[in-house]
Amino acid sequence: MDNLNNLMQGFADVMAPLNLLLALVGVVIGTAVGVLPGIGPAMTVALLLPVTYGMEPVQAFIMFAGIFYGGMYGGSTTSILLNTPGESSSVVTAIEGNRMAKAGRAAQALATAAIGSFVAGTIGTLLLVLITPFVVDFAVSLGAPDYFALMLLAFIAVTSVLGSSRIRGFISLLLGLTIGLVGIDSVSGQQRLTLGIPQLADGIDVVVVAVGIFAVGEALWVAAHLRRKPAEVIPVGRPWMGRDDWKRSWKPWLRGTAYGFPFGALPAGGAEIPTFLSYATEKRLTKHPEEFGKGAIEGVAGPEAANNASAAGTLVPMLAIGLPTNATAAVMLAAFQSYGIQPGPLLFEREASLVWVLIASLFIGNLLLLLLNLPLAPAWAKLLQIPRPYLYAGILFFASMGAYAVNAQPLDLFILLTLGLLGFAMRRFGLPVLPLIVGVILGPRAELQGRRSLQLSGGEFSGLLGGPVSYTVYAAIVLVLAWPLIGRFVVRPLRAQCRVRLPETSPGTSPGTS
Repeated sequence: MDNLNNLMQGFADVMAPLNLLLALVGVVIGTAVGVLPGIGPAMTVALLLPVTYGMEPVQAFIMFAGIFYGGMYGGSTTSILLNTPGESSSVVTAIEGNRMAKAGRAAQALATAAIGSFVAGTIGTLLLVLITPFVVDFAVSLGAPDYFALMLLAFIAVTSVLGSSRIRGFISLLLGLTIGLVGIDSVSGQQRLTLGIPQLADGIDVVVVAVGIFAVGEALWVAAHLRRKPAEVIPVGRPWMGRDDWKRSWKPWLRGTAYGFPFGALPAGGAEIPTFLSYATEKRLTKHPEEFGKGAIEGVAGPEAANNASAAGTLVPMLAIGLPTNATAAVMLAAFQSYGIQPGPLLFEREASLVWVLIASLFIGNLLLLLLNLPLAPAWAKLLQIPRPYLYAGILFFASMGAYAVNAQPLDLFILLTLGLLGFAMRRFGLPVLPLIVGVILGPRAELQGRRSLQLSGGEFSGLLGGPVSYTVYAAIVLVLAWPLIGRFVVRPLRAQCRVRLPETSPGTSPGTS
């Protein structure tokens, strides 16, 4: 009941005219930037993060909620109209969505994506309200060894589970941990990796890292590989859905939400697995199997709902424990830190009003997203026709202005360019970006909790083993790391033996016969 009262107070704060205007502006610019080709939600949030500088925290997070959901929806537009997903979780939406658009049903594809995003986002945010306080109560009982173990699990998850190559994932994580070490050691007071530059004594601002790796790195990469002429955009009118479209979409929306939210809330979650599971489920349950591969509306409704529900689920560990499970959550965590706010179990006590304003803003932003995107879809489609040189020159300009606004130091522009070139090189050699961002954000916190655990135990490594939670987490880490070996030396031989024995035990045959 207290949570409901807090949420109502959050709505009361958001309903002020200025705050509603900020939410509307956030949704508009979030969608406008998210619609641009090659720009995913994480890059959208990173690029627009400096826009909220200079605002009060409450107003900044109200605007940020609109940017968050606007960027999430914008990726579906490019997937459907251009077959160019802004991130891996939008790949499944492009499979059927682009075929629907080519078949003259772009309006229906955009409509089911918009409404599915609204349904999944609303249900996911409601589950966030109900579940997060219980996670907070659990997190309060954790000690330094437990937090250290959870952060190790987050490192292993983003490198081993979500990436296509473990080696590349660990290289990216190592780069992030190295960047996170820059600055003054909180225990000894010694400077680390500052190269004698006084401005680096406070470390490299997370916002500069996020904008450099995501925005500048992606802009350089896309500008180097894509055509100079405008993209050929499929014409689209105002999105609408017929009775049959509604009938075929509402169940996939709910099933996609059921898949997406739990995966988003897991430390090893993400939106890739639930979107593929949703697509496979709808393909199995559909009454129109002949349309799959040619533009089935269920193949857009389910995965898009799973994607947005997963986005809401990522806020549970991010707010309650301070663990980001995807790139977008990592950038949002950077936004909290830029205001000196540390997500975790004490956040709901120290900054309760801010948290409930943010959650209420998610509801408002989700509703504004639906009301705006249904009539404005043709306008968003025209943004896709901007010539690429102008588009990415503008992105580099605004990224530079945003990075300079953080500390008003020219050095930040040099660091931004260096990190942008690093982001370009990472994409060139197939290194995932998420482990680097997670390493930058969680690295110093993991070091703090680990050193605190060792100090409490007098330097004994047994101090890293706190209790049942840490034992369980370490067991999960061992399982994740050993799984490839288990699959190679246990699962494969068992499968091979089953295949060899199968002809001998099949009905109607006897050993020695052919």
